This record gives sequence, structure tokens and C-alpha cells, in this order.
Amino acid sequence: MDAAEHMPETRDPAPAPIAGMHTPVLLAEVLGFFDPRPGLRCLDATLGLGGHTEHLLRKAEAAGIRDTEVLGMDRDASSLELAVQRLAPFGPRVRVQNRPFSECDLAMQELGWTGPDFVLADLGASSPQFDRAERGFSFSWDGPLDMRMDQRQEKNAADLVNTASAQKLHDILRTLGEEPLAGRIAGAIVRQRGLKRIESTRELARIVETAYPARRRATARNHPATRTFQALRMAVNDEMGELETFLRKIAGLLRPGGRVLTIAFHSLEDRAVKRLFREEAKDCLCPAHAAVCRCGHKARLKVLTTKPIRPQAHETAANPRARSAKLRAAERFIHG
Repeated sequence: MDAAEHMPETRDPAPAPIAGMHTPVLLAEVLGFFDPRPGLRCLDATLGLGGHTEHLLRKAEAAGIRDTEVLGMDRDASSLELAVQRLAPFGPRVRVQNRPFSECDLAMQELGWTGPDFVLADLGASSPQFDRAERGFSFSWDGPLDMRMDQRQEKNAADLVNTASAQKLHDILRTLGEEPLAGRIAGAIVRQRGLKRIESTRELARIVETAYPARRRATARNHPATRTFQALRMAVNDEMGELETFLRKIAGLLRPGGRVLTIAFHSLEDRAVKRLFREEAKDCLCPAHAAVCRCGHKARLKVLTTKPIRPQAHETAANPRARSAKLRAAERFIHG
């Protein structure tokens, strides 16, 4: 794990998992940035199953603080239902909203909040989404080619795969999936859909696998369709656009001294967080050759992690999906 410049010298030990519930990623590290005090308002922008929020509230209670409020947001209604059950013991201290985190400002306005003191965004898809065949996020099980985090959304992955041009598919796979064979895969998809509409995850996975040269298939560390499924999921849910909007809003919404944490599993997400945190830590964003500042930008954030914090070996051993997780943190200037 990379060292963090302002990471607390001692961490809270990772709490034991609640029976029947998955332990959230980088839990001890997240708790290390949470300093309970009376009157805190916390935003869990991607509530998921509520694991991080549960342990934040338990840490506050252990410190004798029982007035911490949490707003939990998630696009996935089924995840919210499970989170509500998990967090029921905390009563009205936890309120949830079924909406994307790009609407964090609107969500807080509905509660009458002027801003949060602690914000967490655990990015990407969740384990339950990957593990349910009917959601279509994974090629490990055969299911409908869906990939929508919000089932109210009209267009799904099948619509994208069967209607996008070869060039658009190429751009999605190359940009969001960083797929070196994007052109071959896009061409294979277009040829196959000309014969029959592509409807299932296994069907798409076979098309991608066939597009890979036999030698590359034999030496690949992961399934050939891994990057393709990742890219399509990110495109269907506009994950990068949502993240960019959220980060720019939250930098201005944080209360003075408030902290924002992100956990990214994809290099594009992590780079976006790194770039915005750095921008918000500067007083001027004008080009380097500008003689006079004309942007008027003032630094709002102090970066707390010079490098992303990675899971320790014992966590990745217990949960292999955690191995790509990267935690970054920043704090709102008290004077900003």
C-alpha cells in the first residue's frame, strides 16, 4: 500500500463483518479519515449495501456520539432496499434517496442541508450487481445484456451494442476499456448483429473471445471480454460523466474542514479524481504562460493523499475484487 502524506499514523482495525453481509472495501482506511464529533452530517454518495455507513455510525456511537446524520444515495433501488434493512437500527439518523450522485446538491436541498462534513463515494459497480445474472454485468453467468445501475433508465447495454456504429463502439472500448483490440472487437460485434440481434452476456462474451487471436487468448491474464464489459457498463451508465459532475459539485458543497473520500477501481476514475483534487487545490487554473490570472479560481481543497491508498495483503487475500481499489482523500479549506 502506498503511504499517504496525511493518513493517520494509527488505523482503526477493520471491524468484523456483520453476519451475512459483505465487508466493504478499504474499511479500516476509510474509518481512519473519519473523526466523529457532535452534529456531523455525512453523505454516502454510493450507499450500496450500506457497509461503510454502518461502520461510520458505529464508530461515532463508540465515541459517545449519537446525532450523526447520514444521507445515502444510490441509483440501484434493489441495493437501497437491502441497505435500508441493514441500517434500520440507526432509525431516522439515516435517510436514503434513489438517485445518481451527480444530483448530490438536489438531494441535500431536499433535506435542508447546506453541506456535508464527510463524503464517501465508492465508485463502479457493486458485488451484488456482478453476482446476479439477470443484471447482465458479468459474463460469468448467462443473462440479459442489461448493465443498467438504474432500472428506470430506458436504454441498456443490448441497445448500445446493437445500434451504435462501429466507430462509436471502437471509441468506447478504446477509451473506457483501454482495449488494444477495440477495432477487431467492434467489427466482430457489427458483423454478428447483422445476422442476429445480440441479447445475452454469454453471446457477447463469445463474440469478443473469437475476435481475439488464439495466441493472445492463450496468454491473457483475464478473460478477453473483461475490458469490453467494463467499457460498455461505464458507457451505459455514463460513469465518467457522473463522476466529473459529482466531484465538481462536492468541492463547493463541503463544509469548511469537511472531507471527501473516493474509492476507484478503474484507472480512468482514479485519474479523474486525482486531476480534480489537484485543480481544486490551486489558486489559479490559467495556462502556465499567462502573465496575469484571469480565471479567478481560489483553492478549495487540500489533498490528503499524495498517492492513492491501496488495500493491504490480508484484504486482497480475503476479497480478490479489492485488489484494484484506490482510495483518495481531500479536505475543504476552513477559510475557503
